[in-house]
Amino acid sequence: MVRLTEAALERLRDRLRNQGERPSLVLPQGAQGRADLIEAVQVVGEFGAICEAMFLVMLADGRVKNVERDVLRGALRVISNNRVRSTHIESMLDAAARNVAEHGLKNRLDSVIATLRETPTRAEISYVLAAAVAAADDTVVPEEQSILEALAEGLGLDQQRLDALVGELQTGP
Repeated sequence: MVRLTEAALERLRDRLRNQGERPSLVLPQGAQGRADLIEAVQVVGEFGAICEAMFLVMLADGRVKNVERDVLRGALRVISNNRVRSTHIESMLDAAARNVAEHGLKNRLDSVIATLRETPTRAEISYVLAAAVAAADDTVVPEEQSILEALAEGLGLDQQRLDALVGELQTGP
C-alpha cells in the first residue's frame, strides 16, 4: 500500500517543476485580458491529466469517497505549490466525470495514458498519486487495483520501477 507524506509530495512537485518550461498557450480571441481564464487554462494544461488519472481510480469501484477526494485535492495543491485552487479542482473533476459519461472509463484511461506518457516524470507522479488515492481509505479494492495495473502498464512502468518509486517516497532524499 502506498502512503505519501507531504514531504514526499513536495519532492514529486519539485521533480515535475524541473521538467522544463510550460507549453505555449493559444487563447481564444478576447481572452487576453481575463487573467482568471488564462490561469484556468494553464492549470488544466499542467494538471488536468494527473487529476483525471486520480479520478479514474476513485471512480473504479463506483463510489467516490470523501477521503479519496481529500487526498486528490491535497496532492494537486502540493504538487502545484498551492496554485491549483478548489474551483480548478472541482472544474477538472466535473470535466473528468463528463468525459467518462460520454466516452467510457476505458477510453478515458487510454486517453489519459497517451497524454501522460509524453513526459516520464509526469507519468510516474500520476501513477504514485493515483495509488495514493486508491489507498486513501486504507483499502485498495480489486477494481482500483485493475485501473492501477492498466495505468502502470500503459505508462510503461514495470514492477521494478514501481518498487523504486515507492522506495524513494518512503526513504526520501
